[in-house]
Amino acid sequence: MNLSTTYLGLRLRSPLIIGASPLCDQVHVAGQLQDAGAGAIVMRSLFEEQIDHEQFALTHHLEASAESTSEARSYFPAFAEYQLMPDQYLRQIGWLKQALTIPVIASLNGCRPGGWTDYARRFESAGADGIELNLYHLVTDPGRSAADVEASLLETVASVVTSVQIPVAVKLSAFHTALPHFAGELERVGAAGVVIFNRFYQPDLNIEELDVQPQLKLSDSSELLLRLRWLAILSPRLRGSLAATGGAHTSEDLVKAILAGAHAVQLVSVLLKHGPRVLSTLLNGLRQWIGEHGYESVDQFRGALNLRRCPDPEAFERANYQRILQSWRV
Repeated sequence: MNLSTTYLGLRLRSPLIIGASPLCDQVHVAGQLQDAGAGAIVMRSLFEEQIDHEQFALTHHLEASAESTSEARSYFPAFAEYQLMPDQYLRQIGWLKQALTIPVIASLNGCRPGGWTDYARRFESAGADGIELNLYHLVTDPGRSAADVEASLLETVASVVTSVQIPVAVKLSAFHTALPHFAGELERVGAAGVVIFNRFYQPDLNIEELDVQPQLKLSDSSELLLRLRWLAILSPRLRGSLAATGGAHTSEDLVKAILAGAHAVQLVSVLLKHGPRVLSTLLNGLRQWIGEHGYESVDQFRGALNLRRCPDPEAFERANYQRILQSWRV
């Protein structure tokens, strides 16, 4: 039985990728993940803000009031709170490459064109096999149009792609007006794949302290549904790779993502909850399903339920919405 898959032009021994997280901060943990069956790892993100502050020696502005109050600035991590500084990040790539045989994908998190994208070349020089560009951008300016925002994001992606020879994947949010068109534009400027979707960690409000409080909530399988829908829609339309991230916790979740069109499935929350050995359990369940349904490889059933191939494509569109609402009775 062949569990291998091709993602970003890289041949992986399994479709399970360790998503961007602290899981690869320690080489020995990354080794455990490899031993348990991971096909590749994505390192935690290096943030645009980290690089900018280091390059311009403005670290002290994270702690002092400049164009805004110190209280507002305090929501950003202090520079020393970032787990991997830019130089440490580059060294970590080298250490991981020395210890592992599976691909190591570095991650950049930013949203606008700028000097921080030069780090893509440094990632490549340090030995990274690919780059995941996380376009986390929360637009609050009512004067910016969707077209303007996406043009800026495309410029950012193009600047990274043209600066390296290794493949670049783009990690997106679900909040785009015309996601298939934007994904197609990402391919046009050279992205080798799309990762869906970024999980936004929504802050809560403390009604006693009258304060905004960051919070972390790990995913569960219910979050996979949004990914399945868009995997199925994008799969017939894109030439490059598709990865699902967010909500995959069981072998059944893996099967669903691949049926919808995923070339790879990124895992984080399930590993934080259960540790590296859960990968073996997930892969065994995937093998069992493949055998029971008469397949011999992952490639054979990928996309079998995407928008072009599924028996009822309207289920991914407005028909499902209307049918569900009309089924309710009071």
